[in-house]
Amino acid sequence: MDIYNLSTELEFEWDGGNSTKNYSKHGVTSSEIEECFFNFTLVSPDIIHSQNEERFNLLGETDSEKILFISFTIRFLKIRVISARSVDKKEKQTYETAKNHS
Repeated sequence: MDIYNLSTELEFEWDGGNSTKNYSKHGVTSSEIEECFFNFTLVSPDIIHSQNEERFNLLGETDSEKILFISFTIRFLKIRVISARSVDKKEKQTYETAKNHS
């Protein structure tokens, strides 16, 4: 995974279905997702799901130190979140190792 600064001049575009789905399915709010983009992040291209548009996977941390896995795309300089969930054990270790070495 690479380190990116995604907080530069990008806006979020929310569709009601995705923000509701992320909360009801994974307990993750839109605010928590946005916080991750302004803190330390690890981002990698999502090659498997990028047939129709370029997608990315992000490991990031909320202001309350909750680590999330976020799948997103960028359309017209706006971040569109596809899904978000808490990280698994391996993802948490990857994130914490990278953060401690940054």
